[in-house]
Amino acid sequence: MRAARTKRSCYLLHLAVTLFNAFLNLSESTLGPNYSSMNAISPGVAVIAGVGPGLGASLARRIAKEGCRLALLARSSDFLETLSKELRRRGTETLSIPTDIAEADQVTGAFQRIREQLGSVDLLINNASESGPFGQPFVEISAENFAHSWRVGVLGSFLCSQAVVPEMLQKGAGCILFTGATSSVRGGAITFSSAKFAMRGLAQALAKELWPKGIHVAHIIIDGVIGENELEPGNEDQTTEPLMNPAAIAEAYWGLVTQDRSAWSLELDLRPYREKFFE
Repeated sequence: MRAARTKRSCYLLHLAVTLFNAFLNLSESTLGPNYSSMNAISPGVAVIAGVGPGLGASLARRIAKEGCRLALLARSSDFLETLSKELRRRGTETLSIPTDIAEADQVTGAFQRIREQLGSVDLLINNASESGPFGQPFVEISAENFAHSWRVGVLGSFLCSQAVVPEMLQKGAGCILFTGATSSVRGGAITFSSAKFAMRGLAQALAKELWPKGIHVAHIIIDGVIGENELEPGNEDQTTEPLMNPAAIAEAYWGLVTQDRSAWSLELDLRPYREKFFE
């Protein structure tokens, strides 16, 4: 009797394995190889161009949680090194490179170091901008100030993106995100708005070219004031000005990175719940 039960159990186990394998073969032939898992990138190397104590630092901390090797670019070396030490203490392989992304030779050198020390880039976040003079009358804005804002926000994003796209094309995968602002869609300060409008156009044009080749390009509109430090939940209510928690914004960025390619976002706009829309 025991031998019969054992034989029957073996038969049922064999039948179950056979049926499961048949299901897998059917799934792959009819639904594609990615049916059973999200068809999204899992970045190994990430670069943040434009890192400060607000959103840039929160983006770095959020991406580090995923085990990515991380490169940080900014003009000032002081905060870069402070943040890098923090991330290394947490076990993240981090490379900080003081870089003026408006200068082509510096961008070329920075990404060469990244490739040599970390590997090819899977994720790029273009987070740098130059605010320029706010509230200054148009006739008083110098050509130098106007051009500098454009060079950092637009030319810098162009140069950084151009540095990573060739290897992303080889892999048929990658993600490039652009940090926008209210001024990306509504004119405000002349120098800042002009640059942010142009960055948004760059992101949209890149998406049109690169999406069909497996590279996710998205633009994020930050419609609000970002807090300088990460806030505990509920603490944003303690301020008169509705502040955006940079850690919460970083979480939304990571959500874009992990989107299935069958449902990518081109643009995401974020604002605090107490924001008065477009006033």
